[in-house]
Amino acid sequence: MTREQWHVDTRREAFARLERMRDHWWWRPGWKIGRSFYTFHITFDGASEVIDLVGRYQQALTLPTLDLVPAEGLHLTMQGVGFTDEVTRVDLDGIIIAAQAHCARLTSFAVTLGPADADPEAVMLQVAPWQPVEELRAAVRAAIADVWGDSRVPETADGFTPHVSVAYSGADTSAVLLRQRLSGIEPMSVTTTVRAVQLIELNRDQRAYRWTTIATMPLRG
Repeated sequence: MTREQWHVDTRREAFARLERMRDHWWWRPGWKIGRSFYTFHITFDGASEVIDLVGRYQQALTLPTLDLVPAEGLHLTMQGVGFTDEVTRVDLDGIIIAAQAHCARLTSFAVTLGPADADPEAVMLQVAPWQPVEELRAAVRAAIADVWGDSRVPETADGFTPHVSVAYSGADTSAVLLRQRLSGIEPMSVTTTVRAVQLIELNRDQRAYRWTTIATMPLRG
C-alpha cells in the first residue's frame, strides 16, 4: 500500500467518525488584522479541470457554516517563509533567486486531485502522487536554507500532507450534515499538470485567503 492510499484510508475512517467542525479562521500564533505572510504555494489559476472539479463538489456543499473557496483562491500549501514585517526585501530577493535555480532543475509533473474528504476545519481534495510535490517542497526549502541556513528554515521537513481545500469551516458546529452531504457525492478526481510554484504574499483579514503573487518559479518542461 502506498503512503497516499494509507493516508486516504486513514482519513476516510476518521471522517466517518467526525462529529464536530471548528472555525478555521481562529487567529493562529503571529496572525492579526493587517499582517501578511510570505509563503510558497502551488496555485491553479487557469486550470479549468481543477476549477470544474471543485465547482462540482461545491454544488453539494452550500451549507451556511461552510466558506467555499473561490476559483482564484485554490491552492496547494507548500512552504512558509515568514511574516512580511520580519523578512527583509534583500533576503526575500535572495530566496527568490535561489528558488528559481532549484526549481529549474525539476521537471513539470502530473498530479491527481480528489476525491474529497474532510477534517474538523476543511473539506479538501486528496493529492497523489506525493513524491513530486515533496521534491518541489524540498527545492524551495533548500532555497530558503541557501539564504538563512538550514536551522532557520521554517516548519519541519516531515509531516507534510499535500491537499487542496475546497471549503473551510466557518463555525464551531456539528459535522453530521456535512458528512451526509459528502457521503452522497460520487467520488470524483481530475489530473492536472504542475508547471510552477509561486511565492505569494498571503493575507486572511476577511476570513478568506487572498494573495499577491511576488514571483513564479517555473519547472522544466
